[in-house]
Amino acid sequence: MTLAVQGVTLAVPGRTLVARLDFALAPGECCAILGRNGAGKSSLLLALAGLGRPAAGGVTLDGTPLARHPRRRLAQRLGILLQHDVEEFWGSVLEFVLLGRLPHGAALLGADPEGVAQARGAIEAVDLQAHALQPYRTLSGGERQRARIAQLLVQAPDYLLLDEPLSHLDLQHQLALMRLLAGLARSGRAVAMALHEPFWAARFCDVALLMYDSGVARHGAAHDVLTQDNLEALYRCRLEAVAGSGATLYFPDTR
Repeated sequence: MTLAVQGVTLAVPGRTLVARLDFALAPGECCAILGRNGAGKSSLLLALAGLGRPAAGGVTLDGTPLARHPRRRLAQRLGILLQHDVEEFWGSVLEFVLLGRLPHGAALLGADPEGVAQARGAIEAVDLQAHALQPYRTLSGGERQRARIAQLLVQAPDYLLLDEPLSHLDLQHQLALMRLLAGLARSGRAVAMALHEPFWAARFCDVALLMYDSGVARHGAAHDVLTQDNLEALYRCRLEAVAGSGATLYFPDTR
């Protein structure tokens, strides 16, 4: 079981984001996708989810092209957290999170006791239990982000694809979310996330994919890829190495 890109080229008008990329995401892996703004991280996640078409190459799930999978079955296997939020939602946080059940045949407004229990568990997992009955539109940016993540948890896909999941989150909830996602990977799910924080990647991810502005990508075990030389070339700034718990962490050198 793998989600694989084979010879994939991603491009925007006038520029190649990545060329001839071969990369596979397997159950049990927690993968960080790192790169500067505009490097193609979002485009890659969209391609992995079957929502964006590569300029060349293809994406397969368990060896079969995504386009050949039934759409509902694909939605049960692949889940994506996009950067943009819904503008408005009429209901409560609980009702918003319950939308994650739709790929599994749940009725939008029907009785779904099992789904409600799952939604409440997901809401608690992202520390929103005090807001379960609050109108979704009244949440803060960080609370909305956590509600969107709870909706993805209720969808319960085999492959979780997250575009900047730490956006709007305070430090406490960033740590809690990284622990949650790494735990899902350890339980047999596959997680790939676009991050801007290499220290979180080094601490919680076992695989890393670096996307350079030149259209070149480098991937492999996180401890092999997340080196000072690689990251300084990626971000085009000097970094300072700090010994962390179980990994060397890198931060911008402010000297």
